[in-house]
Amino acid sequence: QVQLVESGGGLVQAGDSLRLSCAASGRTFSTRAMDWFRQAPGKEREFVAAISKSGSMTSYADSVKGRFTISRDNAQNTVYLQMNSLKPEDTAVYYCAAAKGLFSIPTRPESMDYWGKGTLVTVSS
Repeated sequence: QVQLVESGGGLVQAGDSLRLSCAASGRTFSTRAMDWFRQAPGKEREFVAAISKSGSMTSYADSVKGRFTISRDNAQNTVYLQMNSLKPEDTAVYYCAAAKGLFSIPTRPESMDYWGKGTLVTVSS
């Protein structure tokens, strides 16, 4: 069992930065790829970024590539999402997710085993 708790969301202006954190409980954190997804009002949940177990591989949605950076600290059981140059269209609830063990760098919600409750990011124009 893995429990995930996101933090770091808030209200910012366009062009600002935020860093989201996701603290994980359980012993299997370092054996799982970790993802960030987001869901805007009235829209489906979408992939944002993924990082492999060791942190050596990452993947990003085209909409955030070059602006967001995912990282992890396996010693601290934490995954981060650094978000720079935020845009109003980045407004969403951001969810941290732990992948099923067999996936190396998953990008689909159905590849995830555990989800956090989310943290709201609001970007004003």
